[in-house]
Amino acid sequence: MNVLMSIRRTAKLCLFAAMTAVVSPAMAQVIPQPQTIIPAPPQLAASSWILMDANSGRILAEHNSDERLPPASLTKLMTAYLVERELDRGTINLTDMVNISENAWRTGGSKMFIEVGDRVSVDNLLHGIIIVSGNDASVAMAEHLAGGEAPFADLMNQHATRLGMNDTNFMNATGLPHENHYSTAHDMARLSRHIINDYPEHYEIYSQRNFSFGGIDQPNRNRLLWRDPSVDGLKTGWTTEAGYCLVSSAQRDGMRLISVVMGTSSDEARAQESQKLLSYGFRFYETMKLYERGAVLATPRVWGGDTNELRVGVDEEVFMTLPRNRNEELRARLNLDADLQAPVAVGDNVGTLEVYLGEEMVGERQLVALENIEEGGLFKRLFDQVQRFFSNLISNFTS
Repeated sequence: MNVLMSIRRTAKLCLFAAMTAVVSPAMAQVIPQPQTIIPAPPQLAASSWILMDANSGRILAEHNSDERLPPASLTKLMTAYLVERELDRGTINLTDMVNISENAWRTGGSKMFIEVGDRVSVDNLLHGIIIVSGNDASVAMAEHLAGGEAPFADLMNQHATRLGMNDTNFMNATGLPHENHYSTAHDMARLSRHIINDYPEHYEIYSQRNFSFGGIDQPNRNRLLWRDPSVDGLKTGWTTEAGYCLVSSAQRDGMRLISVVMGTSSDEARAQESQKLLSYGFRFYETMKLYERGAVLATPRVWGGDTNELRVGVDEEVFMTLPRNRNEELRARLNLDADLQAPVAVGDNVGTLEVYLGEEMVGERQLVALENIEEGGLFKRLFDQVQRFFSNLISNFTS
């Protein structure tokens, strides 16, 4: 069955311009307020880019976002994500000490400057991976978690598949060049969204501007952390093959955006092009939370159960990103299964929630059972069977 529901939002005052001809009041005209005009996204001096809302997942701008490119040190986003995942699972702790191998110490490129034979905490290594892009720290953590960089890369690829990163293949934990090591702007945005939403307790590290270890102080290479107070992450990357890359995230008035630019010509260029994307998104779009996780959206009839009604809703928060000042055009439609029959278990799919902006469907989510309903007794099931028969008969007759 279809249930139409309006999504009520706080009303916003709209001012309508009126123009009166000087020659006669009778010629006065009211100029209707147009819909929000969204200009074309900015064109960037980069090989590939994307702008995504972190909560809704909506893509606001993109160019060659699924092109496979060398990701350079953006790779370390997955390395850090797997460390954070193991911390969350409790298999490792921030205070655990990691033995530094000669292999980790010898790794070229950017360094945290750990020494062979040192014992360094997971906490320090995680900071070294994220803030100063330490290749040595990345290899040390790969060896600690998986026994070596090759098996760790296999783990990285398994999790890339789990997260829907279908155009990504990792050969190492650092992003050092390899012909079969590649990713895309789209996949990096997907991964960043998981870093932000899955393990928020560790996200503060990505905003830190400096990191000191062993008496050496190094800055975060993300210039936007100094220029834009709303920016709080995430990671830079550079190799000759990849060019200058940057994954940034910023939050303003409760709206969080993720931008990815790959293949720019300089450190300054990646910062400027990222700022263009973020400014565009915040200027012309807004993100709204429509429903909380577990919100009851309907109570349809259930046949043959120990109770007659089932609480139905969503099992995750529902966000929508839309052009500014068009929130009053939002409406929702619940498409529920026509014949719900016990038993029903929590989490069972029982229909879909469709969200429309005007006539355009802008989002769809599964509707799930929010409670268990067991089968009723024999008499209850027989009674419901008869009632259901006549209900369907009347419904077919009236239709």
